Amino acid sequence: MIEQNAPGIIINTGSKQGITNPPGNPAYNVSKVGIKSLTETLQHDLRNTEGCRLSAHLLVPGLTYSGLIRSWQKEKPESAWTPEQVVEVLVDSLQRGDFYTICADNDTPRSLDNKRMAWAAGDLIENRPALARWHPDYKDAYEDFIK
Repeated sequence: MIEQNAPGIIINTGSKQGITNPPGNPAYNVSKVGIKSLTETLQHDLRNTEGCRLSAHLLVPGLTYSGLIRSWQKEKPESAWTPEQVVEVLVDSLQRGDFYTICADNDTPRSLDNKRMAWAAGDLIENRPALARWHPDYKDAYEDFIK
């Protein structure tokens, strides 16, 4: 792709679960952490390659009523966005030059996503137990943090 010397973008689809790592689906979480890390590294390499006209971006949608979900759930959940809503946010984000495009959904506003991501990073920084958001000893602290 680089040798073609044409402008282009690479968009990889991650997940909020690859950032906040909720319990219950570790294989999915690991795959999405991997996509996040791969895309971050890819973008770093592309922007440091002389003459490269490619960029990489990470799309992190909220609950989206995609074809995959339609295959087992015939009705769109109230909380889900449509694929068209996700694409609209992605296009706006790309036009601003954003690397990360983190979409909300109808249940979780971006402000709450930001706090959940900050709390997850705080587990490392403050040396809290793994997944402290779901740890009973941190229930009150997490609720206070979210307010």
